[in-house]
Order: sequence, then structure tokens, then C-alpha cells
Amino acid sequence: MQAGYARDVDTTVVQVRDVPVDVVATLKARAEAQGESLAAFLRNLLAHEASMPPIDEVMAGIARREPVFYTPEDLNKSLEDGRR
Repeated sequence: MQAGYARDVDTTVVQVRDVPVDVVATLKARAEAQGESLAAFLRNLLAHEASMPPIDEVMAGIARREPVFYTPEDLNKSLEDGRR
């Protein structure tokens, strides 16, 4: 178990091969800038990615929404009002 995780979370080891050296160097620098180890940085990166819905679900949700209709005048009015 890794620090920062609840006691009831199971963990496992993930190994990634053939990562270009410059990619690893960039990730190490980003981890260091945040005061994290590379392992902690990558663990957080993977957890964040896993928490996001798949793009097909996002697109399906957007497709279910009612369309919003507007005219060029509506846009100009919004800009004049300071809304964007």
C-alpha cells in the first residue's frame, strides 16, 4: 500500500517499457517541481486519468443536450454586455 491512500485500497505494480528518455526526464522534472517522487507523480497522473469519463460517454452526453440557438446579434450583445 502506498502513502496517501485509504487503508482499504488495493494496489498493484505497473511497469511501462520503452519510454523515451526525454519523456522520463520531463516527467521527473515535473514531479520534482511539485515536490513529489516520480512514482507519486505518475500514480497521481494515472489516478486522475482513470477518474475521467471516456470521451465517448462525454460526447454522448453532449449529443443528448438540447441545442442552443443564437444569432450573430446575440453574440454581439453578449460581448457588449461583457459576457463571454
